[in-house]
Amino acid sequence: MSQATIDLPPATGPLPPLSLYVHIPWCVRKCPYCDFNSHAAPEQLPEAAYVDALLQDLDTDLPLAAGRPLQSIFIGGGTPSLFSAEAINRLLQGIRQRVPLVKGAEITLEANPGTFEQARFEGYRAAGINRLSIGVQSFNAEHLQRLGRIHNPDEALRAAEAAVALFPRVNLDLMHGLPGQSIDQALDDLKQALAFNSGHLSWYQLTIEPNTEFHARPPQLPVDESLWAIQEQGQVLLAQRGYDQYEISAYSRPGQQARHNLNYWQFGDYLGIGAGAHGKLSHLDDQGRLQIERRHKQRQPKGYLDPSRRLAGVQPVPVEERAFEFMMNALRLTCGTPLDLFSQRTGVSVDFVQHLLDQARQKGLLTNDRTRLAPTLQGRLFLNDLLALFLD
Repeated sequence: MSQATIDLPPATGPLPPLSLYVHIPWCVRKCPYCDFNSHAAPEQLPEAAYVDALLQDLDTDLPLAAGRPLQSIFIGGGTPSLFSAEAINRLLQGIRQRVPLVKGAEITLEANPGTFEQARFEGYRAAGINRLSIGVQSFNAEHLQRLGRIHNPDEALRAAEAAVALFPRVNLDLMHGLPGQSIDQALDDLKQALAFNSGHLSWYQLTIEPNTEFHARPPQLPVDESLWAIQEQGQVLLAQRGYDQYEISAYSRPGQQARHNLNYWQFGDYLGIGAGAHGKLSHLDDQGRLQIERRHKQRQPKGYLDPSRRLAGVQPVPVEERAFEFMMNALRLTCGTPLDLFSQRTGVSVDFVQHLLDQARQKGLLTNDRTRLAPTLQGRLFLNDLLALFLD
């Protein structure tokens, strides 16, 4: 789509729902597969100074949020569970003082089993965390070691057990296709995770990302035939246990979908605070047309603590790129999204992409339901081919 051919009409419907992402950038050590903005933790974490900086950051961005309440909060990393319960409590109190939350807002914190302490988990729950996401990755000692994880299988089991006892919503994060992993070992990991009845599982294949240790020194991964068998047999097992694959790598029981991530995938808005955090915000211009911008923050923790260096950049999302950005998120969802959400969230009329939707349906990549944008099974298997249509 050429920007010159698109005349944005006045926006239809309300501004998108708003979420908040909080990034805590420190880990005990960097895992060899990780490409997130994470840094080895100093001997003494600057908890108080960093929480102060997060709240200052929020103060700066809030005027751009148009008075909308928060639907969800996600505290990610790094390893947020390195922070004390007192620091998380002060952070959440500061957020609540500045912006309203919808009733029952989902508040997630990522935790590493290697930092598990019963009292700390209890403190997070008392602070208002109502969803814990635990980075288990594997229950196999050899595979954990190869992944560079700091926890062992016993710590993973104890952390998962404590989480489901304390929190109403729990996600277990699990990878497969690990170096030296057999089909049976991958399925055994999945069975151990399912035994906790956590309600939500993130189950995905290890991929080698640029700028990681694994990229520089690639490990020997299972062959494609084994990877396919793991995926097929694992999905059967998940379905038998009542887990719906509602997104490429997300499986949940009814009512347990990750609301924060759903907002991303439905092209909602989100504030991003913390070192390296990104945000996406929509507003109406003087003619009532939808404008979208992305904001990102200084990646280095020391730089982020300096208010003059905190905001690293602001970029408008060009009109001609909005269709691809919307589809890149929405078509990850098994059921897709209502068709009218496209215009509401992008400001672009469906007419401008109708010929591309027709092509996708002719190729068998989109369902024939004209009220929804939903990938077929083939569309999910060949998602890159489907998305490529919207890059023209």
